[in-house]
Amino acid sequence: MATISNVVTNTCASPTPLLRRRATAMALRVQLVLAVVAVVVPALGVAAGGATLGVNYGQVADNLPPPQAAAMLLRALNATKVKLYDADARVLSAFAGSGADFTVGLPDRLVPRLAADPSAAAAWVRANILPHIPATSITAVTVGNEVLTGNDSAMLRSLLPAMQSLHAALAACNLTSRVAVTTAHSLAVLSSSFPPSAAAFRRELLPYMAPLLAFLAKTGSPFLINAYPYFAYKGDPEHVDLNYVLFEANAGVGDPATGLRYDNMLHAQVDAVRAAICRANYGKAVEIRVSETGWPSQGDGDEAGATPENAARYNGNLMRLVAQGKGTPAAPGEALQVYVFALFNEDMKPGPASERHYGLFKPDGTPAYDVGVKAPTIGGSWKGRANGTSGGAGGLVVAEGPGGADGAGQGTGFYTVSAATHKVKRWRCWESLFATVVLVMASGLCWS
Repeated sequence: MATISNVVTNTCASPTPLLRRRATAMALRVQLVLAVVAVVVPALGVAAGGATLGVNYGQVADNLPPPQAAAMLLRALNATKVKLYDADARVLSAFAGSGADFTVGLPDRLVPRLAADPSAAAAWVRANILPHIPATSITAVTVGNEVLTGNDSAMLRSLLPAMQSLHAALAACNLTSRVAVTTAHSLAVLSSSFPPSAAAFRRELLPYMAPLLAFLAKTGSPFLINAYPYFAYKGDPEHVDLNYVLFEANAGVGDPATGLRYDNMLHAQVDAVRAAICRANYGKAVEIRVSETGWPSQGDGDEAGATPENAARYNGNLMRLVAQGKGTPAAPGEALQVYVFALFNEDMKPGPASERHYGLFKPDGTPAYDVGVKAPTIGGSWKGRANGTSGGAGGLVVAEGPGGADGAGQGTGFYTVSAATHKVKRWRCWESLFATVVLVMASGLCWS
């Protein structure tokens, strides 16, 4: 078997003197831009480390609008981070120049191939990453989805080698500082989740999880968790407090070991993952992100709580928390990055009815439920072209908590997410300029 280092060196190295001279010239230009940015950026008032809204853009449907229309809706949401389950070239091209940061997915079926053949990782990077950067910002690749809780033992063994191959291919193209390699997990990787401080990974998964955590810590990549309080409520609606899972006013739940009090289930689930990671001795080095969470607006007769009203309350209150940059009780100073599931209802998803009704929007671009979205008007027949015109310029407006946006006094009933994004716009312009120069140099080296 060819080694990773041999494959990526042969793929991306520049062997000729002419190309080496070109690379040197590019490097000198980058140094000049670095000097300019170092002087200019501090004067712009860059916002410090707050989280911004992310949205999962799934496409398991036969009636969705084209990516150009999706871009309009995401702008209305002020969603600056988008997560795909593949690396759809149509979507990535449609978002060129948008400033949105993309997480793209490498499908499960390719995991064994990349694990066995490092050249397959280099080929995947050439086909799915290099054509789109720097015009489209790709910041992460997820290798498979919820692989560790699947039933395929070969897939479990292949996951980390595939991630390592992909990271090596990106490193050969000087992209690892911009593109992280990770994978998403379901909460089923935990043997228990309450109280949060007592959580641990399932014993049979530790042989896979421990080295995976070491890889994430070494490469500075985030740990992704798909967390759905809805499932807990659906499974036991008689005993799970609906207000607790919907971020509404409630008595809260305490962790007797830490003394921390939780007023919503999502934060408890995230801190359970945090405790499990810490128990594996990688807690301080790995950031936790919620790669999926949401609430269905419709379900089958036995799916308790799947209503438009509950979906509006869950996603509205969640977005308010994201906009405020709130962390969890165990990490209050760390703004939690969250990706809402999902942008659209997807009519071809298998399973119970709820699976087809997680969208913030219907396929025609109208809101799936009332959270006060001031979105552009898009309409017409989706036959390969975008229709409609742009509408209002407002951001997503979501329901407030009982005491208003700041938790005190009478609320107006709405809270706008827009303000949370204005702080970073000036920085993003300069970041894009710098990224363009750096990534053009990287792309030139890798294509040669």
